Amino acid sequence: MQTFNDVHLQFASFFKSQNLQPYAYLVSKKLAQGNICLNLGEQITEKEELLSYFNIDQLSIDKVKKEKMVSLKGEEKQPFILHQNRLYLQRYFNYESKILESINRFKNDSEEARRINQLETHQVFIKSLFPSSPNINNWQLVAAVNSFINNFTIITGGPGTGKTTTVAKILAILYKLNPDLKVALAAPTGKAAARMAESLKQAKLKVDDKIQEKFRHLQPATIHRLLGYIPDSPYFKHNSENPLLVDVLIVDESSMIDVALFSKLLDAVDENTKLILLGDKDQLASVEAGSLFGDLCLAQKELNVFDDKRTTLINNLIDEESARIPITKIDGDIKHPLFQRIIELRHSYRFSNKEEIGLFSKAIINNDENVIKGFINKKENGQVTIDTEFNPSIFNNFVSGYEDYIKEPNTKQALKKLNNLRVLCAIREGEQGLYLTNRRIENYLSDKNLITKGLEFYLHRPIMITKNNYALGLFNGDIGIIREDENKVLRAFFENSEGEIVSVLPGLLAEVETVFAMTIHKSQGSEFDKVLIILPQTENIHILTRELLYTGLTRAKEKVVLQATEAVILESAAAKVERASGINQRFLSDE
Repeated sequence: MQTFNDVHLQFASFFKSQNLQPYAYLVSKKLAQGNICLNLGEQITEKEELLSYFNIDQLSIDKVKKEKMVSLKGEEKQPFILHQNRLYLQRYFNYESKILESINRFKNDSEEARRINQLETHQVFIKSLFPSSPNINNWQLVAAVNSFINNFTIITGGPGTGKTTTVAKILAILYKLNPDLKVALAAPTGKAAARMAESLKQAKLKVDDKIQEKFRHLQPATIHRLLGYIPDSPYFKHNSENPLLVDVLIVDESSMIDVALFSKLLDAVDENTKLILLGDKDQLASVEAGSLFGDLCLAQKELNVFDDKRTTLINNLIDEESARIPITKIDGDIKHPLFQRIIELRHSYRFSNKEEIGLFSKAIINNDENVIKGFINKKENGQVTIDTEFNPSIFNNFVSGYEDYIKEPNTKQALKKLNNLRVLCAIREGEQGLYLTNRRIENYLSDKNLITKGLEFYLHRPIMITKNNYALGLFNGDIGIIREDENKVLRAFFENSEGEIVSVLPGLLAEVETVFAMTIHKSQGSEFDKVLIILPQTENIHILTRELLYTGLTRAKEKVVLQATEAVILESAAAKVERASGINQRFLSDE
């Protein structure tokens, strides 16, 4: 077998069995595409490809089952595990198994009766935190009640639905009942963690000074730092034998967490710790393998369904009758480990039902072709502008907004102005890719005599940290500006989680990139007033999906400009991220 430069063929070549090789190739390839396993119950679309690569006449699943290196029992130490007609590399089967075991540990709600009594005792305080609006179901209160009762809760919702606000109110309740509560905040990136902490501190709550003081002392961390990253090792200091010593752990942007990190995070959380996962189930999944947050949100037939007892408890805390949640017939989910543990916030406080960003992003995620075409053919400018011709003047008009931060003498204000807008790219290479787009913006600003290219760290260069640097206190996703200090020395200036400006010598920064433009993947966890999204003109690019475009659109609060052909927009909306995993089936059938 010729391996060429294909790493998946090289991986398959390690195994001598001709029956196993094509499946080893596919497992490796699917893993690289973000899948946890290979679903043998689905049609193998690469069949002709496999038959041409390998010296076989036909594929045989039955023969694979008899392979010595394929175990039908997870506890056996073999390279491959075949379980429920899904073929895994053993390591990824173990990750999935640990996640299942960890979630199942939270099922025992021995404190439920006591916590319900506490809710009823403090109902006046709780109602003051969650005022209801007529005819809008108070899902934030629903999420708070369930998060208070459960030790494991997922809160999902689109932009502006108030996920962080809801968590702030949950913490206010918890702090009122236990002022000595130990709380940890975490997110996949330092930027996302800092934004969550900032949002929590800025939450306008009707609480006393002691609780406000608790919020001011909240310290965010990346998940890696929280767990105790061990350099050059796949392990962490905190695990099941050395769990995190916190009462409450809140993790934001959970859709970005891959299966390996998800497994290790849950493994380090004691079942007596309250764990709250926040995220948007419709956003992009992790760059690495797995879409665990989305998988968990899809584990049940329907979200926001509760038993009669829980529904009555919730509605007793909502005075506005039209804001109460409906009583729904339960169809089988009541025995599911995640029943009453996943709450979707469904009302956007950022976008009304008539605002274009909300309408267009909803149409994209639902692949509503009629609405999408209506936006494409719309002539007048509004919140959403779609340019199918890639008009250079539209591009230049948008990037002229970067002039503001360059001309701003105050560095803190300059950082704020820089982050008022961003250009987002779907890909890195090519004419519409990240690298050429950054160069186009540099050329525009250079022609205006606002920057001088040539040096790596030129004056006013906006940079993004691409790798955590714990020694400097800078994290993946942090954004700064190159400026002169009072001694005319070039330094990189950043705003830390406390809102203070800090600076370092550029020579100490090894992993950075220019950030006039950034990838949509890197933009997760960020918000900007205005966003320009540039999609490649080439069709049939596998990363162009509705989740990618939705994520880009929902980074904007006020204005979106989309440069893309009609065909690419419609193709993206029609393509959905499909990542194979067995976690939902195993919830229902694993013993």
